[in-house]
Amino acid sequence: MNRELFNLMSMTGLSLGLLTGVVQNPTPAENPAIPTVTFNCLWEAATPQDYTITVRSTATARYVSTNPLRSVEDRAENPDYDMEFTLSTPGAAKVFALATQAKYFDGDFDYKKHAVADTGKKTLTYADMVRHFQTTYNWSENPAIDQLSRFFQGLSSTIESGRKLQFLHRFDKLGLEAQLKAMEDEAQNGYLAELQVIAPVLQSIASDASVMNIARQRARRLLELGKAQAAGQVKLPQ
Repeated sequence: MNRELFNLMSMTGLSLGLLTGVVQNPTPAENPAIPTVTFNCLWEAATPQDYTITVRSTATARYVSTNPLRSVEDRAENPDYDMEFTLSTPGAAKVFALATQAKYFDGDFDYKKHAVADTGKKTLTYADMVRHFQTTYNWSENPAIDQLSRFFQGLSSTIESGRKLQFLHRFDKLGLEAQLKAMEDEAQNGYLAELQVIAPVLQSIASDASVMNIARQRARRLLELGKAQAAGQVKLPQ
């Protein structure tokens, strides 16, 4: 990837504001009036290495990603990212229903019966006016925790794919078709959640006559899938 071009693109983004949580003895500031679920994943081998997704019960949400353990050069090619967006009604309902099933993350949900593959340190936090709980794990056999992990990982994949599309559309239109094909494959396998979040970039590609027709068709199909997800007509990642 051309470093100078990606740096140029990153200048249009917002600055990073990494979100963290505290487990015990919460202060009033940690107990928001609007119930909130936060998911953080830190995995050195991945890109991005660290990301946080915060979802409010109003369905408004924030995504923050960074690569804190990479070299300065690599961080320049993969800059920090900060995005405000809105979840679909089914998506937000799923997050809070699963949080309730998991007792608002009050407990140790990390699987300890035997060693499992390291897929990153994950932390789920729930906070409202009377509760503030947090749990950290690599993998959990608790169905609600596992489903939340898959949903948030799918949402991160969607947002990061949208970033790639935005860059390719601006600087490498011939690369769009391969990226969109990969996204279609991921979506079919349930690895992309909340595609409507990146609808603006998909629409800009679909309506751009200078983009190859096959890429525009793929963008249209992803747009339709996003609409179906937002309407609750597609099963969310399990």
